[in-house]
Amino acid sequence: MNLTETDTSLFQRLRFVLVETSHPGNIGAAARAIKTMGFGRLILVNPRFDDALSHPEAIAFASGALDVLESAQIVGSVEQAVSGCNFVAAVSARLREFSPPILDPRAFASRIAAPEEGEVALLFGSERYGLPNQIVMNCQVLINIPANPVYSSLNLAQAVQLLAYESRMAADVKQGGNSHIGFHGQLASTEQVEGMYAHLEQALVAIDFLDPDNPKKLMPRIKRLLSRTELETEEVNILRGISKKILDRLKK
Repeated sequence: MNLTETDTSLFQRLRFVLVETSHPGNIGAAARAIKTMGFGRLILVNPRFDDALSHPEAIAFASGALDVLESAQIVGSVEQAVSGCNFVAAVSARLREFSPPILDPRAFASRIAAPEEGEVALLFGSERYGLPNQIVMNCQVLINIPANPVYSSLNLAQAVQLLAYESRMAADVKQGGNSHIGFHGQLASTEQVEGMYAHLEQALVAIDFLDPDNPKKLMPRIKRLLSRTELETEEVNILRGISKKILDRLKK
């Protein structure tokens, strides 16, 4: 079965987010990369150039993908770019001590192929600095592309192309009849999960389990722990309910 960008599947749910991109040519090349794989949702977070979408280099490198370039969004924060997403993944060659679970591109694509996974965002950092630790830590997974350890540097558009390809292949398999076995609830959105973490942190402070003046790395560890579970909306509600009960009991 041939899939196109008009299918109501992963092709509609997956957004490619470029964070603080420095070179307009890479933006155009990224637009071309995702269109060749049937995708079309491109979001830019604070690109270096104000005319990033109309810059001559961006147009030249888009080479036939001007529709993707013209429909791309420019936003002022990563939070805006991933608003409404149920699953957010950071792409980075650099591993972090407190990163979320690490997946390779194929494992990531397989994981998000099912429609019940909801809205998905792929974050790519700037060409020079990559993604800040705080952004990576707030993602559900970190995608690390296996490459030559001696020279693992990939051009931004090349990384986008690779992830778009693997996502297309996973979508092809899903359309070919693979079924999802067992109950799977609706994944919680990024906003729901972040709200839950804030609520949980309040409760932990209230019972003196977390010292706000010396928090160490408790919350990053909890985030890493829970990010492995693919939190569903009902599960987030349960954890918020527990936090609320703790806070209510302490008020009595």
